[in-house]
Amino acid sequence: MQDTLNDFLHYLRIERGLSKNTLDSYQRDLVNYHKYLVRAYKIDKWDSVIRNHVVQYLYQLNDKGRSPATIARALSSLRLFHQFMSREYQVTNDPTLHIETPKKDRKLPKVLSTEEVEKLLTIQGNDAFSIRNKAMLEMLYATGLRVSELMSLKVSDLHLTMGFVRCIGKGSKERIVPLGDVARDSVESYLSYSRSILLKKKNTDFLFINHHGNQLSRQGFWKILKGISRDSGITKEITPHTMRHSFATHLLENGADLRSVQEMLGHADISTTQIYTHVTKARLKDIYQSYHPRA
Repeated sequence: MQDTLNDFLHYLRIERGLSKNTLDSYQRDLVNYHKYLVRAYKIDKWDSVIRNHVVQYLYQLNDKGRSPATIARALSSLRLFHQFMSREYQVTNDPTLHIETPKKDRKLPKVLSTEEVEKLLTIQGNDAFSIRNKAMLEMLYATGLRVSELMSLKVSDLHLTMGFVRCIGKGSKERIVPLGDVARDSVESYLSYSRSILLKKKNTDFLFINHHGNQLSRQGFWKILKGISRDSGITKEITPHTMRHSFATHLLENGADLRSVQEMLGHADISTTQIYTHVTKARLKDIYQSYHPRA
C-alpha cells in the first residue's frame, strides 16, 4: 500500500508539477487515511477499501473538530488518489464515488485599510535589515504575491527597468506582475546596499536572504511581519496573506477589473477572485452606515 502511495506522490510531482507545499498536503492527507484504514479495519490492500470506510474516515475527522474546508480538502485528496489507482492499477472499485463534499463556509478575508497599510510600510531605519524588510513588504503589497512566491523570487526574476516581476506560482505556472514605483525604489535600495551586506560573501540568486546569507524562510518572514505590525501599533491580526487580500481589495475598490486582478493573483478560476467583490460591498455597507445621516 505504501508503494502505491509513493507512486501517486511521484505522479503528482513529476506529471502534475505540483509545488512542494501542495505535495506535503496530499501526503499528510493520505498518510493519515492509510493509518486509519490499517488501525480501524486492518486493511492491507487498497482494493479492499469500500465506500463505508471512506465515509467513516470523514466522520472521524469531523469528530476531531476538523473544519468543513479541511474535510473537503481531504476528500479531494482521496478522490484523486483512488482515480489514479483506477487508471494506473486497474482497480475497479472507487470508494469515493457519490460521496457528497461538505459545504465550506466562505469567510470573507480580513483586509487592512489603506491607512493601516501606510502605517505598516512606514519602516524607520537605514540599517540592512530595515531596508530589506521595507523592500519585502512594499513588494508584497505592490504585487499580491503569496509569501512562498515572494521567498522563492530570484534576482533574475526582477525586471526593474520595465517595472515588473516574474513569478512561478502554484502548479509551476509562470505569471508576470507589475511593480509600482515605490516598491521598485525600495527593492533597488535593498539590492544596492543591504543585500551585499547580508550575503556575507556567500553566493545565492535568491532575492531576499536572512542574516546567515541564506534564503529567508516563510516562517522567518512571518516573524518579521508580526514584529513590524506590533511596532506599528496595529492591533488587527496580520498574516502574509492579509497583504495579498488587501492588495486585491484595494485594486477593486479603486476601479480595477476582476479579470486583471485574477491574472495578477494567479487564480486559475475567477470564482476564487470574486470573493473580493463581496469584501468591497461589505466595506461600502460599513461606510454607508457610518456616514449616512439616516443609516
